[in-house]
Amino acid sequence: MTGPSLTFWGAAGQVTGSCHLLEWRGRQVLLDAGLFQGRREASRKLNAEIPFNARALDAIILSHAHIDHSGRLPLMVARQFDGPIHATPATRDLTAIMLPDSAHIQESDYRWLQKKGRAGPASEPLYTMADAIHVQELIEAHPYRRPFRVADDLNVTFRDAGHILGSANVDISITGLGDTPYRVVFSGDIGRWHQPIIRDPESPTGPIDTLIIESTYALKDHGTQDDAKAKLAEIVTRVAARGGKILIPSFAVGRTQELVYALHELLHQGRIPEVPIYIDSPLAVEATSVFRLHPEIFDQNENFISLGGPIFDDKMVRYVRDVNESKKLNTLTGPAIIISASGMAEAGRILHHLSNHCGNPANAILFVGFQAEHTLGRRILEGRNPVRILGEERDILAEVVKINGYSAHADRNELRQWVRNLGGPVKRAFCVHGEPESLAGMKKLLEEEGVGEVIVPSHGEKFEL
Repeated sequence: MTGPSLTFWGAAGQVTGSCHLLEWRGRQVLLDAGLFQGRREASRKLNAEIPFNARALDAIILSHAHIDHSGRLPLMVARQFDGPIHATPATRDLTAIMLPDSAHIQESDYRWLQKKGRAGPASEPLYTMADAIHVQELIEAHPYRRPFRVADDLNVTFRDAGHILGSANVDISITGLGDTPYRVVFSGDIGRWHQPIIRDPESPTGPIDTLIIESTYALKDHGTQDDAKAKLAEIVTRVAARGGKILIPSFAVGRTQELVYALHELLHQGRIPEVPIYIDSPLAVEATSVFRLHPEIFDQNENFISLGGPIFDDKMVRYVRDVNESKKLNTLTGPAIIISASGMAEAGRILHHLSNHCGNPANAILFVGFQAEHTLGRRILEGRNPVRILGEERDILAEVVKINGYSAHADRNELRQWVRNLGGPVKRAFCVHGEPESLAGMKKLLEEEGVGEVIVPSHGEKFEL
């Protein structure tokens, strides 16, 4: 009888590219299929090389829709995967807009490079729009807390991870390997307590044989949501008073909606001036529509939600779809807030806004999320100058600020709380989805919490369970 094994093909020793292969009794299930992000040449190579036979996979289980967890699903389809993809209903609906958007960006970038005479094999799209659309035909949606069968001897339960809309912990039970089922828990990305809109994280409880846990902020404290909101109000008021614009590179899914919610609330409380707020990202506009479709999984304990009003709509909030309307934002006079993708400033309309406005000291660039190594966002945040934006060197003269409290990832105290809520015991844990220092910090945290064996796997490393 073949025992289960785990091979780590992504987010091992780094943050992006979440992808873990679970094998047992000749079967194979993939946990996530995310895109690698960072240095373009290295990321391209990692993304293009699928080190296993996608066609041989029995199923894929998707923790949530963020592109570093879902972005290679169309590539799996292109490599002839045709099995079920299991996700929550909200994750299904978000991937329906995010994956075609990913394909569109790749195709558009390739056409642009062709026009510039710089296209080559390394810049070809990883997959087509047709591949991205076909993913939706394969997704089977399952609500939280309702077990479903992936194979005769493998059952799964999704529990709310509290990270973004539809995000889930994956609780796996494999039968027939011993007197009791063998239990694997994949945390996905763990969210924060008291985060606006999204419910608090729910830990799967009871004994766990193998835990795969994210480690993004295992060494950091975010501060409270109230502190974050107060800092946001202070920044908006200060920059608006000098007539500047606030450019916010933001993840289109989750972070953008959280910011709109916070700004909407601050406006109604009279804590910020009436400054026009532009959501300049077609994907963010579509994602907000998906949020409106799923109020059943909002946190009803939030006061602003319990009032029953439209939480994403206000007279000062304007949603921008048309590219010509987006270009007009570059000629705006007076203060404004421009929220635009991508969250790490690696692609999308935010690049044009940064290029046009980064040289004005009256403006501010506000980061509200994690910036991975080797991304433009990380370089700006670290104060490097000049930086290359859209192929040209630009001096960053605008004020650069960061608010940690709007992270959708649990900080070290919240990670510890989530682990304690498991109840345990946990026999073995693998730390993933973090930079080296954070992975080491997560290892120490788990050891302090009594986990029997803690491992930080390397890319491609395989373990018998």
